[in-house]
Amino acid sequence: MSAKTTASAPVPTPEAGQAPAEAVTPLIRGVAVLRQLTEAGGTMSLSALERTTGLARSTVDRITATLTRMGYVRLDGRDAILTPHVMELGNAYLAALRLPALLSTRADRLADELDESVSLAVADRDGIRFIHQATRRRAMSLSFRIGDLLPAERTAPGQLFATEWTDEEWQAWRARRTRDPQNRDFPTLPPPPQNARSDEDFTRRTARAAAENCALDDQLIEPGLVAVSVPVRDPRTARIACVANVVSHTSRHTSADLRETLLPRLRLAVAAMEEGLRRAPQPEPGPPPAGLATWTGASKQELGREFIESLARGLTVLAAFDEGRAELTLTEVAKATGLARATARRALITYEHLGLVTPTPHRAFTLTPQVLSLGFPPLSRTSLPRIATPHLTTLTDAIQETTSLAVLTERRDEIQYTARATANHVMSVDIAVGTRLPAPSTSLGRLLLTGPAAAASGSYALGDEELEQGVRAIAVPIHDRDGQVIAALNAATHVARRTAEECVHDILPALLSTASHIETDLHTAARFTHVPLT
Repeated sequence: MSAKTTASAPVPTPEAGQAPAEAVTPLIRGVAVLRQLTEAGGTMSLSALERTTGLARSTVDRITATLTRMGYVRLDGRDAILTPHVMELGNAYLAALRLPALLSTRADRLADELDESVSLAVADRDGIRFIHQATRRRAMSLSFRIGDLLPAERTAPGQLFATEWTDEEWQAWRARRTRDPQNRDFPTLPPPPQNARSDEDFTRRTARAAAENCALDDQLIEPGLVAVSVPVRDPRTARIACVANVVSHTSRHTSADLRETLLPRLRLAVAAMEEGLRRAPQPEPGPPPAGLATWTGASKQELGREFIESLARGLTVLAAFDEGRAELTLTEVAKATGLARATARRALITYEHLGLVTPTPHRAFTLTPQVLSLGFPPLSRTSLPRIATPHLTTLTDAIQETTSLAVLTERRDEIQYTARATANHVMSVDIAVGTRLPAPSTSLGRLLLTGPAAAASGSYALGDEELEQGVRAIAVPIHDRDGQVIAALNAATHVARRTAEECVHDILPALLSTASHIETDLHTAARFTHVPLT
């Protein structure tokens, strides 16, 4: 369960060093595009991608067309936008790691107990990445996104991970500090203050962290932010598996106060986490992805040269890892993906060059935390309305009727509209996002009030002139990962445009298909993150 990775180095890119002769160039280029989209917050114009990656525009167009076919990107005019489906790559790493599944409940409980944000972090060379966040809803928010990369010297977890660095890793860290003193390699971080602490200060803080088995962040990232961290050790090796981190700000706690008041409770929580790791049974591997090689071949046949088959096949290799499949040999990767051994081997060679996989002493491979750099951070805070809106737009364009998404309010007597797409009619249903209506008087509300009874496939509710004279609506449920109804999707029309029978015959299939697409994205996004309903 250890998240320890190899010695630090700049993030590998096509320009960072000579790729091995057997590396897959289209895969290197595709990874570069995904990383650029991630650093840009999930959206980037095609011309900006051309400029930042140094690739020809025709190459960028083919890469984004391939990523669109895979469901990782959608094109909106001249912009490429990451979709929740790309999170399956980061999910593969987090599932194989197992730590979020085993420790997140205790982290969430500690956040509730302390009324402060709690995070879990793993080492990524001489930086750290967050793998879980339990945040507090306040005006002054104190959390980074899951997958964000921060330099070790400006975090409390980094001091703890540095206690296990080898001489080579310390040398690599010093080389990075010399090359990048302003932390430009860490775009999610504000630049260091003018009075930034010296490298010697970091070595002193690391020595203290080793002696005390805890570390403090006293406004290292930015003024006002303080944190305290304790390592969670792998019971098999006693090495640091991850670090539990409590974050606050100076108007609530000083760093000394964190040590005195919160550190004891953090240590108790970490002890429970370590006991949970000790007692955790070995996972049973689930079924690997099926038919990936066949799908990529069919896509190539359909799209021709616009589909880069070597890129698509290479990305399927990352999805082969999962819980119970944390370490895979070349033979196991080929079997799980359906790829030829030679194809799987070249993809693994490419990923090792890019820092996305690392070999083990047992002639196998594991994913590294850098997989989270492929789209995960900007999507880790998505919401159900953001997930649903593009699908609603597509649905409205197809059926030419206004579509909406709604959820029940806390009192369960009203619905609240959270997303909509308006059809281009002179006379159309016009209900603004945020509007609340009595639940029993709408097709959306009746469907939501039925709860589990609406979970059956094909369930729907039809409303005839209940909300207003002339308005006819049909709704279908949206289910979470546990199969519970959490929202409803509807299409509304005028009674003169469609009969009730036509709504069922013509609109219902499109509604059910759209609901399925929304659920697929939701289930991917919610596997290791919290997705708000509003």
